[in-house]
Amino acid sequence: MLEIEPADGPNSPLRPAAAVGHVLLVETDSSGLVLVDAGIGTADIANPAERLLDDWVELTRPSLDPSTTAVAQIAALGLSPADVRHIVLTHLHRDHAGGLSDFPDAAVHLFEAERADGGKTPAQLAHGPKWVTYDSGPGDHWNGFDGVQALDGITEEILLIPLHGHTPGHAGVAVRDGDRWLIHAGDAYMYHGEVDRPEPCTHPLMELVQASGETDREQRLAGVARLRELVLDPNGDVEVFSAHDPWELARYL
Repeated sequence: MLEIEPADGPNSPLRPAAAVGHVLLVETDSSGLVLVDAGIGTADIANPAERLLDDWVELTRPSLDPSTTAVAQIAALGLSPADVRHIVLTHLHRDHAGGLSDFPDAAVHLFEAERADGGKTPAQLAHGPKWVTYDSGPGDHWNGFDGVQALDGITEEILLIPLHGHTPGHAGVAVRDGDRWLIHAGDAYMYHGEVDRPEPCTHPLMELVQASGETDREQRLAGVARLRELVLDPNGDVEVFSAHDPWELARYL
């Protein structure tokens, strides 16, 4: 992936790092393995010109190593990819949905507005995913978000949060982990400085990528503002990370 410089100022302890595109694997007691996003898949790597498109590959410089795919990483953990019974998507961009075809029997959970907009990734969806869709209107109120959805067929505490704006039906995914909640915020934001300080700091390159593709900037920033409040709450039990920030991912390695 493309190497990026930190944007925290000259005194930052952070070093340049390659942007990431990570997924989250959740082992549950009753719902099998649950993936949050599917990443780039084996078919994308086998045929990047058709499925990823040459201009996108040139811009982002993704790893095209099959061992980095979700299906290979799951097998490397000694788990069976066939046990992935559910995939919860933040959105349908190719670097988040390409791996869907590696898990053709999994139920794919997302907001209906996102599924309806999915024509931008036709190759990644040609196998016919088993959609489970949700409206972003009626739903629960959770940590300042309205329209939050519990997931059909998943008894564990995994929630779909409306974080629209990057795409029409973009979502965050909250997972209960013991006494804390983890929120995979997808591409709602792309740099930790947008949520970990009172005065947000954007990353010039990542902000350019964000601005070139977002569908509703005001809506997206409203969601990011609420995420920032959760991150900065000294008494809170919520941790937030995005899909592409390597320094956020490093916290968990």
